[in-house]
Amino acid sequence: MASVTDVNGKVTAGNGLGPVTRILSITGTATQDSMDQVVAALTTGGTAGTDDAVTVAGIDGAVGDAVIHIAVQGTGVLTAATDYRGITGFDMALVATFTD
Repeated sequence: MASVTDVNGKVTAGNGLGPVTRILSITGTATQDSMDQVVAALTTGGTAGTDDAVTVAGIDGAVGDAVIHIAVQGTGVLTAATDYRGITGFDMALVATFTD
């Protein structure tokens, strides 16, 4: 794990990104409309404790790519699934989780 230096010069273990950062993958036939819906669904959340709202920190890839990665931050529960929250045409999977 990377080290982070705080204002007092003390080095502590951490990712420097926030308390929890997750990398999600999108595979399948994602369209611009479905990607817009996914970002909206991630940032508004669903059922509390099952699919909490997160902040989208970045997206790697574009519509038409075989795989698109989304970095999200937030300490709530996130449930990645096929046809995430009823948005059809792709699979969403959790690739990695980074915690402080």
